[in-house]
Amino acid sequence: MAKEKKKDKEKKSKSAPSEIGAAPADSAATPEESSGDKLKISNKEYLAELAKLQIELVKLQEWIKHEKLKVVVIFEGRDAAGKGGAIKRITETLNPRVARVAALPAPTEREKTQWYFQRYVNYLPAGGEMVLMDRSWYNRAGVERVMGFCTEEEYWEFLRSCPSFERMLVRSGIIILKYWFSVSDEVQEKRFQDRIDDPTRRWKLSPMDLTARSRWIDYSRAKDDMFAYTDIKEAPWWVVDADVKKLARLNCIHHLLSQIPYQDLTPDPLVLPPRQSDVGYVRPPITSQTYVPAVYPKS
Repeated sequence: MAKEKKKDKEKKSKSAPSEIGAAPADSAATPEESSGDKLKISNKEYLAELAKLQIELVKLQEWIKHEKLKVVVIFEGRDAAGKGGAIKRITETLNPRVARVAALPAPTEREKTQWYFQRYVNYLPAGGEMVLMDRSWYNRAGVERVMGFCTEEEYWEFLRSCPSFERMLVRSGIIILKYWFSVSDEVQEKRFQDRIDDPTRRWKLSPMDLTARSRWIDYSRAKDDMFAYTDIKEAPWWVVDADVKKLARLNCIHHLLSQIPYQDLTPDPLVLPPRQSDVGYVRPPITSQTYVPAVYPKS
């Protein structure tokens, strides 16, 4: 166990971006270490860098489509760690037919009786697709383990079979990238409070999230065990320091781009053809159509 913890610590140190210059946020850092010493980034600089990275994501998309690659990107981490925001910035300029998001709801009664990985197999990519999983089969190692939604036997069977399952996917030609968004105790508390105070974001907090907040150490232990069993060479875990959302997004996207060698297949600029002549066409009167009321701009 000591070797496993040492390996986990080395992995975090290896994967944490040097630009942030802070200890991994899931460690027992003081509030000053985990938030006060972190570097910030201006919104102007953030948007400029994000625009550059999104151009590269489009190039990666075209390469995935051209080479018929199959890519799975897994996003895990504590509640309010910023997984959804990172996924949104990755996909907002991409073709949803190529890059799609899989965010599975709770399993149905029928799905609960299936082989555990069965419902996730349906969401795996075909050639030319990239699937971003907002939560994944690792639910069993996290929330199901801590909240008692699975038996001890089911939990340990998952830890035994998951590495074999992922190795099988890799052998079949699927590229698997696994990101853990690491957030500190005090930052998560602040984000939860911000959601409580904002009516447009309050829906993001569920009773399950609040219970998870009260069981912080249980989730830490579950994460440590998950890493010890599933941090494999074929599909390693990459830790994203997520206490500063903008930096986490940039670092995650930059790393994602570095993991799949791609070429620039940007097509030549298009020439817009002239519009068809409207000779012989008579537009129906405006009064024959039902328009949305023009409430804006306000007088």
